Amino acid sequence: MGQFYEAASIALQAIWSNKLRSFLTVLGNIVAVTSIIAVVSLVQGLNASVSESITSRVGADTFVVQRSRPTRTEEEQLRAASNPRITMDDADAIRTASPRIALVMASSRSAGEAKARRETLESLQIRGVTREYSMLPTTDIEDGRTISIAEFDSRRNVTILGWDAADRLFGALDPIDKEVTLAGVRFRVVGVHSKTGAFFGQSQDEYAVIPLGAFQRMFGTRQSLSLTVMPSDPTVVRQAMDDTTVALRIERRLRPSEPDNFGVLSSDTFLGIYEQATSGIFAILIGVVSLSLVVGGIVIMNIMLMVVSERTREIGLRKSLGARRRDILWQILTESITLSTFGGMVGTTLGFLVAFGISKVTPLPAVVESWSVMLGISVTAIVGLFFGMYPAMRAAALDPIEALRKE
Repeated sequence: MGQFYEAASIALQAIWSNKLRSFLTVLGNIVAVTSIIAVVSLVQGLNASVSESITSRVGADTFVVQRSRPTRTEEEQLRAASNPRITMDDADAIRTASPRIALVMASSRSAGEAKARRETLESLQIRGVTREYSMLPTTDIEDGRTISIAEFDSRRNVTILGWDAADRLFGALDPIDKEVTLAGVRFRVVGVHSKTGAFFGQSQDEYAVIPLGAFQRMFGTRQSLSLTVMPSDPTVVRQAMDDTTVALRIERRLRPSEPDNFGVLSSDTFLGIYEQATSGIFAILIGVVSLSLVVGGIVIMNIMLMVVSERTREIGLRKSLGARRRDILWQILTESITLSTFGGMVGTTLGFLVAFGISKVTPLPAVVESWSVMLGISVTAIVGLFFGMYPAMRAAALDPIEALRKE
């Protein structure tokens, strides 16, 4: 351990005595690590944002029944287009299918103009829902109340506004019990939903929730519904999804050989589709950026070869005074690793600053992961070790007599 500290001390003195050259040597590593950390932070931030958005929409303990699963090919799209619409009969079949299913909420959505006072939103998302909406854990009312069962059953024209919709239509005015016009029909505001936030700069809080009966009176009953299913216990989500699939196949009289003509999707399903679509792209992006580390390592190796050439007499003198091959090897390797790791530390700091700078001026989020800090520093240490090995072995192999003769 004492020999290591001695070698480290000599290496640091050599680096400090050539500050400009040392900085230029690690500049490639700084740029490379800055790029890698910035990309990793943005990718992690994007993944976290997508995961949060999907979970908030679908719910961590719920799943969704749709007309079809997400499609990737034209053939799948054509097959999905022929699937029958999701109806209330499907919802009733699922409700009675299994004791593991606690509730089933049917919903549909469309877009329409919203007006209140002198304010207008040209394309507000209007969601029609059934009475189970009030029982979902994702229903979080900030102001006012939820829609009552009586209002659902009588298809009354009442609405709950998303936070941004209420803010843009009413401003500082309290929207509760005020009138808003949705797609040309007057509604009374009974509640305001809590703020969800934005995704890629797009507000997730510009919507209005109304009873499904009122929605179908406005937009017709021929639209396919979407069913949100909540299991009786979060631990039986997978079993409840299986029960739902069986119930719908029986309801639709599908033979065992026939494929499902509907889609049963959880938040994990959507996250899996997202990861499958983006993991390869992200890996290639990080791999391309990482190539700059190789360039930085080659620069370090070239500089260390030059250092060995410049300090040939010093190495010969140390050897003649009793320094062993491994002492010389450790000295050069320590200098190379120290240079490279210093570049990694500076690059890691700059990478986070760049990532958060980008997140401030663009919709892209950034997340700092502790493992990415360790990655930035440890990878540069390995680069310093790998590319410093050859110069160190050349220095250790020098003949002391020949070295002392060199002018």
